[in-house]
Amino acid sequence: MRWVYLLILAVSSAAARPAYAEQAPEEVIARALEAFWPEVEITRISPTPIANLYEVTIGPDVIYMSGDGRFVLRGDLLDLRERRNLSEDQREEVRKAILEKLPAKDYIEFAPAKTEHIVYVFTDVDCSFCRRLHRDVPELNARGIAVRYLAFPRGGAGTRTYDVMQSVWCSSDRRQALTDAKNGKAVKPSQCASPVASHLQLGQKFGVRGTPAIYLENGQELPGYTPPDELLSIVGK
Repeated sequence: MRWVYLLILAVSSAAARPAYAEQAPEEVIARALEAFWPEVEITRISPTPIANLYEVTIGPDVIYMSGDGRFVLRGDLLDLRERRNLSEDQREEVRKAILEKLPAKDYIEFAPAKTEHIVYVFTDVDCSFCRRLHRDVPELNARGIAVRYLAFPRGGAGTRTYDVMQSVWCSSDRRQALTDAKNGKAVKPSQCASPVASHLQLGQKFGVRGTPAIYLENGQELPGYTPPDELLSIVGK
């Protein structure tokens, strides 16, 4: 990712820059990042349990920086005593906030009469495990789980799958069109201002590498296709 290289540049050059001793560490860190990456969108900067080490959230990504803005650390921060991945906790919080803000018109939802739990699924209509998950949707709905689909054509823009998913999201009956596409049926070609491109970009920011990529309401990421019984046990915790 481009921002990773910019951060490496920041580390290698920071020693030549003056410190901002009169400022709070959060301000120093923000200025250090902005000096090397003017368009950076910092979500939050907060202290960690380690002295002078700060957690910096950039979109759904998490890095760590020293309070003087000089050193950058990439990787997960683990609390062995509490058996927690503090970095993943923060990523979940950020993903939760992003998913909550998605407009209903952008995703395709299969929901029960009474929704008790929600899962967000980045899907590809040609993915075999995505099709398997879609066959589970009636059972998931019967158990009170709503499924909100986001488009993630794995081959990217310009592929047949991308065009099909574009037509699905532009269909007058998107639920039926998605079901047809997952069953290998033809979908009437259609163009509109669909969210397919933005979904693909969001999935890439989330680090999606394969489909289905499932996220719970709390931002927790599941490792791929999950059978209904297992999924219910997870969301019910």
